[in-house]
Amino acid sequence: MGKVTLLFAGKSYDTDVQSVRENQIVIFDGPYNMRQRMVVAGIAHTQSGYNYRLIDPETAEEHTADLIRPLRDKFGIGHYYDDEHPEFMDAAEVAALRTRADALKAEQEAARRAAAEDAERLRTIGAERLRQIVPDDAVAVIIGEQHESECDPYTDYFGSRIVRTVILGFSTHTRDLFPEMRKAAARFEGTAHLAERNGEYEHREKYSMGHGYYLGTHRYSGWQVSKESCRDKEGIIKRFAVVAGNSDNVCIENPAPVQTTAPETVADARVEIVEYSEKSIAVFGDTKPLRDTLRDLNGLFRAYLTHDGTRCAGWIFSKRREQEVRSALAAYLK
Repeated sequence: MGKVTLLFAGKSYDTDVQSVRENQIVIFDGPYNMRQRMVVAGIAHTQSGYNYRLIDPETAEEHTADLIRPLRDKFGIGHYYDDEHPEFMDAAEVAALRTRADALKAEQEAARRAAAEDAERLRTIGAERLRQIVPDDAVAVIIGEQHESECDPYTDYFGSRIVRTVILGFSTHTRDLFPEMRKAAARFEGTAHLAERNGEYEHREKYSMGHGYYLGTHRYSGWQVSKESCRDKEGIIKRFAVVAGNSDNVCIENPAPVQTTAPETVADARVEIVEYSEKSIAVFGDTKPLRDTLRDLNGLFRAYLTHDGTRCAGWIFSKRREQEVRSALAAYLK
């Protein structure tokens, strides 16, 4: 009933036989040469055999194991004990360690409950927000994700974790189009630099273990812009409700009409309109107070443009919209 066979190790073990005693030190051999010392802080016998409560003496983090093998049988990842020279921790120290572990476990559980409650609150707020702004025919979301590298070249591990997600727009199709992603990238300060048409930002990794199509300067760090397909509007709401619970994570186009009268707060803003190419014009200067107006005019923000021989930020427009742009910005022209 409690027999475990490890095929690659060529060994069988009876988990109904107790292998270690309380207060005994065991070693966990993990991946990438990770080795962790733990002490046996409790032993229980169940229908499937013995189960061991293990605690890390340094962190007080708790683990469990149902198989602890002798060190002489070491093969692969697993828990081991020294059967020739067993090592034990003082019983009083183990008792104190149990108290620390119980307190840490309670603290972690409280944090998990608080996080779950906060996520549910955000989910409710975000679902209502998305229900109002997601088009009825939307089937995909363009998002920006901030990646934090977890690469470790010494162990040959490469990866990252996502520390923030923002919604940049919605789409009525599921095709991966970089122009669409670039336009969406311009709506958020963190991804604005990816709005520049630069082949080095375009990544096509639709293969096994690839990251799909995305805009980014680095695979494992910084901001990336990509498109995520969802079934329909309700699918989008379900998938991104928690993200949208924070209004700072929703950076979509403002559908309000173009503002042609200068509000008092931007009365001092001064901009310059120049011919940027045969088919485009650019707006340079103090554009930050006017970003909503420029965005409503279907402008494309680019962090790196060239003006008067220097690199600077600006807004690009089709030359066909020049008159409309000049009319809307008439009060701010230099």
